[in-house]
Amino acid sequence: MAKIVGGIGCSHAPSLAHSYDRGLQNDPMWAPLFRGYAPAKEWLDRLRPDLMVAVYNDHMNRFFFDAYPTFALGVSDTYPQADEGWGKRDLPDLPGHAKFSWHFAQSLIEDEFDPTICQEMTLDHGILSVLPLLTDNRWPAPLVPLAANVIQHPVPTPRRFFRLGQAIRHAVESYPEDLRVLVVATGGMSHQLHGERFGFINPDWDNEFLDRLENDPQSLVALRHHDYMERGGAESVEMIMWLAMRGTLGEKVRRIHRHYYAPMLTGYGLVVFETASH
Repeated sequence: MAKIVGGIGCSHAPSLAHSYDRGLQNDPMWAPLFRGYAPAKEWLDRLRPDLMVAVYNDHMNRFFFDAYPTFALGVSDTYPQADEGWGKRDLPDLPGHAKFSWHFAQSLIEDEFDPTICQEMTLDHGILSVLPLLTDNRWPAPLVPLAANVIQHPVPTPRRFFRLGQAIRHAVESYPEDLRVLVVATGGMSHQLHGERFGFINPDWDNEFLDRLENDPQSLVALRHHDYMERGGAESVEMIMWLAMRGTLGEKVRRIHRHYYAPMLTGYGLVVFETASH
């Protein structure tokens, strides 16, 4: 039987990809962020999962406003990267796991989630701005991408994302082969990129969110979209995707690492959990 062995919640942003590709790991502006990823990378090297499930959002590179699915699941054995307008990065394609993915699709439908099934899927910075910081481009395991709509309203509720996490756990634990599965959820923390509050960030709220994610996730589940956007800026509603990761892990978790840095237009957060039984 497969089992979930850990979860990672992390910010994604194009600036992460640009700073990594330009070799700015020791730049005074970026060094604190990259240092914060080092313990998570070491943990992941030790964990050696057999499979990763990633909950993220696409930024109009695979889906667009004329047909943006609420949830979209990749079921391929390979995932190329999307060209986001400045050419493809020097990164290898990501391996998938079609056999598990089709099982995952059936299990989600039985749990009354109805994802769009994508037999071809390109991945953008929603995954690829973060993964190299954790792996140095050596993809540690096949990846199953689950894209969610947190861009075009109406978007799923925080409670729906937490329940999605529970459905992910059910899918994993009902898979008959022995797999050790890591769940990753990405999404920007406090930031707003338009309007009168352009440039707004709220580190106090970001860190409160990290506290509550660990110890009281149901208090985050109970909030409305408006609460997230008011406290963290309009685009910070992406944070609710982290609840899917937390929903896979059960009531109690063991925190392995946590890091936060807010140098510019967004707060960059990172948290690593293990299941309490791991």
